[in-house]
Amino acid sequence: MTYILALDQGTSSSRSIVFDERGRIVAMAQREFRQIYPQPGWVEHDPNEIWDSQLATAREALQKAGLTAADIRAIGITNQRETTVVWNRRTGQPVHNAIVWQDRRAEPLCAQLREHGLEPKVRETTGLVIDAYFSGTKIRWILDHAPGAHIAAAQGDLAFGTVDSWLLWKLTGGRVHATDVSNASRTMLFDVRHNRWDPGLLGALHVPDSLLPQVHPSSHVYGECEAALLGAAIPIAGIAGDQQSALFGQACFKAGLAKNTYGTGCFMLMHTGSAFQTSANGLITTSAAQPTTTPEFALEGSVFIAGAVVQWLRDGLNAIKSSSEVQALAESVPDSGGVMFVPAFTGLGAPYWQPDARGTIVGLTRGSNAAHIARAALESIAFQSAALLQAMSRDAVAAGGHAVTELRVDGGACVNNLLMQFQADLLGIPVVRPRVIETTALGAAYLAGLATGVWKSLDELAAQWQVERRFEPTLPRERAAELMQRWERAVRQAVAA
Repeated sequence: MTYILALDQGTSSSRSIVFDERGRIVAMAQREFRQIYPQPGWVEHDPNEIWDSQLATAREALQKAGLTAADIRAIGITNQRETTVVWNRRTGQPVHNAIVWQDRRAEPLCAQLREHGLEPKVRETTGLVIDAYFSGTKIRWILDHAPGAHIAAAQGDLAFGTVDSWLLWKLTGGRVHATDVSNASRTMLFDVRHNRWDPGLLGALHVPDSLLPQVHPSSHVYGECEAALLGAAIPIAGIAGDQQSALFGQACFKAGLAKNTYGTGCFMLMHTGSAFQTSANGLITTSAAQPTTTPEFALEGSVFIAGAVVQWLRDGLNAIKSSSEVQALAESVPDSGGVMFVPAFTGLGAPYWQPDARGTIVGLTRGSNAAHIARAALESIAFQSAALLQAMSRDAVAAGGHAVTELRVDGGACVNNLLMQFQADLLGIPVVRPRVIETTALGAAYLAGLATGVWKSLDELAAQWQVERRFEPTLPRERAAELMQRWERAVRQAVAA
């Protein structure tokens, strides 16, 4: 049997999963790490904690599987995207904590860029909108605020990377500074049509090109990990940002196929093939994971707070003791009792793009209780995702394609049957959960396996994808439309707040 090790570096934890050649999970290890909140709206990670936790889980997963590094054909990396690390090339030490994708501190700089009329250039070149979500303005903030950073950058002493690049650097002992197209496409500095860094955008943000990693296809042998780390030198042969990796792991290789990942945030992507398609409905265009040098694209919508709303019920409201209790609490009432919960803790992402929106609970009465709020919190994940899919389908139809006919789902919260059924009811199309829901890690494994000959083709990978459960819509379409109208009304109140 052939095995692949997938490193899945997420927002709240690092995981490592060993897959066999049939895409089945052999062993898994996971460790949480600190979330650092220096100010309201600011979120940081310690890059060294990310590395230590990721290395520890890799070793643990191999041990659990009863395997040695010599049994592993390749390593694939998938990662939280946009999170920004800048480190010193000579010392290997970060010059500042990593600034996490959720962080809003660069919004004033984004406002300046918008005022200077840069929005059309950014959209046309990168497929993105100007927002503090993306890496470019985070790099600039670090250069402006880390002591001596501008001078060190000008002298070529600093390196920027999203988390994949940081892990790749550490795994290869500082020999390889690279990333893949899917992660590069999230920086607001990358020309996705031609797969290259854009000099005009680098100039506008005063980011020296000496900071930047080399960019390769997602399925590519980047280098070998140091033998001392895991026990043998293993090719690192696949890299993709977590959402593009999940799209790949869901076998959404063709235009029109869509997936939604229910994690800390919620991320819906629809493959659009080789067509660079801009959205008229608040979505962004991004590079899909690319097995070759040929550009491939996807439309994407991001919900900033999805599973994190359950963490808030646990840690902020103390309504539950563990996240696994939320379904039982929500099911203890027949519906939300008219309560609507808009979890705009860090603003609203697509399709609204309202950075100043704040979390709002509406429809409370004297009869409302914790169960109603829990149910409304779960339903908020489905409402936000439904708004994304409706926007996506409008874009697809406008471009001459078809509306999405089924939604493939993955991520931690997709095991919640109440949520998945409500999602299907709102959308009016089947919601399909695969047997392997760890599709983010599976996508990284597939990319690494393609580059090292474990799998020969995309058709071979598509044949491995298997359905665990289909959730068929049961709600009358008029009722679903009515619920969506109530949701949009609640969103308007959150924005006004």
